Amino acid sequence: MSKYYTPKRKSNLFDPNSKYPFRLSRSKIDLFLNCPRCFYLDRRLGVGQPPGYPFTLNSAVDALLKKEFDLHRAKNTIHPLMKTYGLDAVPLAHKELDFWRDALRGGIAFLHKPSNFFVTGGIDDLWVNPKGEFIIVDYKATSKTGQLNLDADWQIGYKRQMEIYQWLFRQNGYQVSPVGYFVYCNGKTDCKAFDAKLEFDIELIPYKGDDSWIENVLLEARKCLMSDNIPGASPDCDFCRYRAAAGEEERKYNRKTLF
Repeated sequence: MSKYYTPKRKSNLFDPNSKYPFRLSRSKIDLFLNCPRCFYLDRRLGVGQPPGYPFTLNSAVDALLKKEFDLHRAKNTIHPLMKTYGLDAVPLAHKELDFWRDALRGGIAFLHKPSNFFVTGGIDDLWVNPKGEFIIVDYKATSKTGQLNLDADWQIGYKRQMEIYQWLFRQNGYQVSPVGYFVYCNGKTDCKAFDAKLEFDIELIPYKGDDSWIENVLLEARKCLMSDNIPGASPDCDFCRYRAAAGEEERKYNRKTLF
């Protein structure tokens, strides 16, 4: 039995009879949008999707970027990347920043009373412009040829992530710039040799968020969890398609063994 995955848990389950706020992370909102069935199985019944392998290289890039921007944060100076892209901002120095970055034990949070969800999310970074607006910043790492962008269908999750963070800070009373930024690090593969180091090209990609969808989605997510019926499978969900295919083959096999 894997020490990393518990196929059936009894904690952190939604109770339709409870009056207490239910904690709902940014990633679980995205899960609901991707597949309500998997969301229901996870939050209501305690059967979560098997976790993917940890992206330790991405985590290393995140950690180093935070250290680099924190050096400029301490001095209240503009990072060279900001200068390159003509962005008039500096890394924000705030006493709550480390707490907001801690998705597991802290994060930025807000109680959405209509859904009774305590919505949470952990940011990578915050910058501030001369108008005092917070700029949400997310770090991404990849290795691909061609120009970096946010045009792929699967990157809708990146955009939602940014918009949820913007919404959370607005709900907490902060002025938030409508434009956030992705610090996108692209691993270079055209070097002559590895030489025990990986080099990156770094781009700053702006994204103008629109958080108008969030309120309705939270209400729909609560309606989903309040139901006693498991939602239908999403046609694009690999987990649901796997379960359906495996279940069909098992039923075929069992029918054969009966005769």
